[in-house]
Amino acid sequence: MKNKYSILLLITLLFSATAFAAGKPAEMLAIDAVSNDTATSIPAIRELRAMGSVGLDALFTRYAANIDRFVKTGDATDEWKRIAAALDTVAMQKDAYTAHLYWYTDLGAAQQAAKAKNKPILTLRLLGNLNEEFSCANSRLFRAVLYSNTSVSKYLRDNYILHWKSVRPAPRITIDFGDGRKIERTVTGNSIHYIIDGDGQIIDALAGLYGPSAFLNYLKQSHDVVNATAKMTPAEKRNSLLAFRRANIDTIKKNREAAVSSAKVTFTEPKNTTAALPVMERAMSKAIVVDEVSLLRVYDDFSRFEPQIDLDAWNKLAKIYSPAAGIDAASNAFIRRQNRSTGLSEKEFGGMFAKLDNFLALDTTRNDFLFHTTLYEWLNARRSMSLERFNSQVYDLLFKTPENDKWLGLYSTDVYTALDGNGMIK
Repeated sequence: MKNKYSILLLITLLFSATAFAAGKPAEMLAIDAVSNDTATSIPAIRELRAMGSVGLDALFTRYAANIDRFVKTGDATDEWKRIAAALDTVAMQKDAYTAHLYWYTDLGAAQQAAKAKNKPILTLRLLGNLNEEFSCANSRLFRAVLYSNTSVSKYLRDNYILHWKSVRPAPRITIDFGDGRKIERTVTGNSIHYIIDGDGQIIDALAGLYGPSAFLNYLKQSHDVVNATAKMTPAEKRNSLLAFRRANIDTIKKNREAAVSSAKVTFTEPKNTTAALPVMERAMSKAIVVDEVSLLRVYDDFSRFEPQIDLDAWNKLAKIYSPAAGIDAASNAFIRRQNRSTGLSEKEFGGMFAKLDNFLALDTTRNDFLFHTTLYEWLNARRSMSLERFNSQVYDLLFKTPENDKWLGLYSTDVYTALDGNGMIK
């Protein structure tokens, strides 16, 4: 009985604390959010989160000097850890101090905000959670080189409503060297950004990692399209979206052809392959009158060359197609702070950034050449498909990690490991 009354008392106190917090202005809640007393900080953080971007702005305003100090020194004092935890929880993004971005985790709420503010939504699908250290590799790179980028973060703050949803947990692996040293990493997994309007209609889809300049360019294009089609009839809007995607794929193909020619990369037509969709479309056009929608559909079969394109060829193409991936000063500083404890020399940092810049250019190029054109094809081929169904198709057919493969391709029944249970713990 005593325990029962204790639990009731605790619930009453927490409810009272929350109610008390709810009556406070954001400025006072920002102070409470960093309190040593969790009975004070937890309800304050919860209330700031409920306020949306206003609550996050209150934290950034109150702790601007602390954020600036940490950016310059990287010294994580106990107070800073409480500030960082409050920022990350309200923003729902790990290392939120770098980006100042507020993320919804409820798509319905994000759509309501998008309609109220007349903004499109950038919704991220990822493995793991964006507010955790060990989300998938792509999402960690998004935090490091996209969301922390000064131009990208400002544009997102001013022009988009942000949302993320976890597809499944991110698989992790620990390598134990047996002498006390360990390395922990995530393995496999991919992420995709969708740009949608307030009704949930997909405007564009960006699979994998893009360099900041390319990412920002696609954000701006889609923002303009959403504004331009806002008052159109459904039929007019659909045709406008078809034309937008067709124009983008034509641009990708034109720039791709120029890169292939300039890089002097040659491709041999694979044997025993058929470009099925173009053939089907040509056959259909002979039998029926092709309407405007059909003419605006997108077909691209460049992916048939992928098996014969080696890394050297991809790097040559990337240097021409995406020459300035663009890690800005803010991202550079963030990456340096992350690696502060590793003892890297300036020469080693230089090598790391050179490799990262090359990787951004390579991924931007590959994603546009292979993934983006396919996504446009899928979007233009269907009159309607829900975001969730489309995303399932992406993870199944594009990323090759279908929902029914619980091992994400990391375990195969025909591979012998010489381990009890074939290395599976459970």
